[in-house]
Amino acid sequence: MTIAYILFDGITMLDFIGIYDPISRLKSMNYIPNLQWDLCAQTAVVQDSFGLQIHANAIQPDLSSYNMLIVPGGFGTRPLQFNQAFLDWLRTAAQVPYKVSVCTGSLLLGAAGFLHNKVATTHFNAYANLLPYCQEVLPKRIVADGQNITAGAVASSLDIGLYICKQLAGEEAMIAIAKSMDYSITNFDVFEV
Repeated sequence: MTIAYILFDGITMLDFIGIYDPISRLKSMNYIPNLQWDLCAQTAVVQDSFGLQIHANAIQPDLSSYNMLIVPGGFGTRPLQFNQAFLDWLRTAAQVPYKVSVCTGSLLLGAAGFLHNKVATTHFNAYANLLPYCQEVLPKRIVADGQNITAGAVASSLDIGLYICKQLAGEEAMIAIAKSMDYSITNFDVFEV
């Protein structure tokens, strides 16, 4: 299992870290020992709106060989949804089985054409922005339409990370990982198609 995390300037770091942490525990807790991931970006260094930087280890790779694409949100998604070079790069993931987003990362999945005829969610202030890209926007924390999985605002990043753990390794793994994080999963708000 290989994951491509898509990073960009203007990212909301919690969107990325919130999903990354529980998924990384699939490896560290030996549920998926061969789990691998790359931090993918168009440049070697990206930064959030406040200047916090993160280094990518894969610069604009062909995304077709990954098993999962994860796109966080942030204010950088607004211009990127109209950036043809970025969208062309994202479209190299067309055959990737799992396409996942946190918050306004769904705008990028949508602009790349991955949410066509799908139901999805995003940050509650961006529902209208997402609607042209999908069949319906649902006011849920997590919406799973097949293997396209989208999450709402920033705090839902932990929920979707745990939900992905369940999809990849089962409910027992999800519960153990949540417990290791001291995170309650009693109130998951998931809509599955």
